[in-house]
Amino acid sequence: MFRFESGYFFWLLLLIPLLVFCYTRYLSWRRKSVRLLGSEAMVEKLLPGSASGRRTTKFVLSILAIIFAIFGLANFQVGDQSSTVMRRGVDVVFAIDVSKSMLAKDISPDRLSRAKLLVQSMLNKMSNDKVGLVLFAGRAYLQSPLTMDYGTIKMLLNTTNTSSAPTQGTVLSDAIQMSQEAFDKRDRKFKTVVLISDGEDHDEKAVELAKQAAEEGIIIHTIGIGSPNGAPIFDPETGANKLDENGKEVITKLNESVLKEIATSGGGTYHLLANNNQTVNALQAEISKMESRNMGASMFLHYKSYYQYFLVLSFVLMLINLFIPNARKAQLKIA
Repeated sequence: MFRFESGYFFWLLLLIPLLVFCYTRYLSWRRKSVRLLGSEAMVEKLLPGSASGRRTTKFVLSILAIIFAIFGLANFQVGDQSSTVMRRGVDVVFAIDVSKSMLAKDISPDRLSRAKLLVQSMLNKMSNDKVGLVLFAGRAYLQSPLTMDYGTIKMLLNTTNTSSAPTQGTVLSDAIQMSQEAFDKRDRKFKTVVLISDGEDHDEKAVELAKQAAEEGIIIHTIGIGSPNGAPIFDPETGANKLDENGKEVITKLNESVLKEIATSGGGTYHLLANNNQTVNALQAEISKMESRNMGASMFLHYKSYYQYFLVLSFVLMLINLFIPNARKAQLKIA
């Protein structure tokens, strides 16, 4: 099996027709100019540099040298060895709170943006794990089933906002249940949920569902996002902070106690999101402790490069070109 490692260099081959066109136009112009001086055959004999055959030979050699140089840059490779690597990993569902309270700016730039950044940072450090995405507010929605296509998850994160869940509120039990349904029920391990929320407006079923999930082998880690002191909720529609029916600012506070209780019942850990790197490293450490399973085998083909042969050919052709004289001596015979 062969390939070109840097095939984009082949775009340079588009220059070849342009060079050929320019050269043929030059030859046409030269012939017309020669005819103005007199007999074309006589001029060919009298004028140095009028050896059209040599010009064409040198041009062809130059074109071939360019082509071989482009092939060298593209790096022709041949697969000579193959190896099979078993991939092991776990199933991870990220459940993100997208309720209006996540627009509070008690953590920069706001709670929801930091939650999305956290998940993206996690994805950047993952390789063999399957990942799913759940968004929730008053109801939970499965945005992506378990997949190893991290690019799709990142794309979904980029479009995630508080409108992603039409029903407002924060129903943590719905998020846990939807995450639970995303897993293969036949597996009793290898499964974890990372629940990211400010914990507001929870219902009492969340802790009980976390216990049930743990019994099915699902570990639930919770991430608290926001401040216990609270912050107003910015409303992007009005450009001002959200007000209640009495005209007072609505203050949203991080409810750490319920998130800690869910994590304890779910056999996981609770983390307050303050520093992204610290939280990512802590979660990675927890996930790495889990028993992993085979995610399939990947075959890798090892390639050997042969670019140097093309570059040598290009260099040799350029050398030959240099040693071919540009013109022959004028041949003037006087009778």
